[in-house]
Amino acid sequence: MQRDPIFYQMFQRTPQLLFDLIGNRPSNAADYRFDSVAVKEPKFEIDGVFLPPESELGTVYFCEVQMQKDEALYERLFGESLLYFYRNYSRFSDWQAW
Repeated sequence: MQRDPIFYQMFQRTPQLLFDLIGNRPSNAADYRFDSVAVKEPKFEIDGVFLPPESELGTVYFCEVQMQKDEALYERLFGESLLYFYRNYSRFSDWQAW
């Protein structure tokens, strides 16, 4: 993983600096720590993806159909669609989720 060493070291030493930069300091800012983490992805299965023709850029439409309550629907939908879009960014110019 490539990191910007200056910012990494600054935030590693003084994590509460982030809150000074964004102008929103929680009461427990001094207890925060900064670290670089690797996120291992679970297997995602998107109900449907509508893809534009391969010969041109276009919008990708993600379709998720729910027949039962899913408390993590939005988190899963955004995780799945953004990972897909990230992996295929050179092929698509835009995306929508329905």
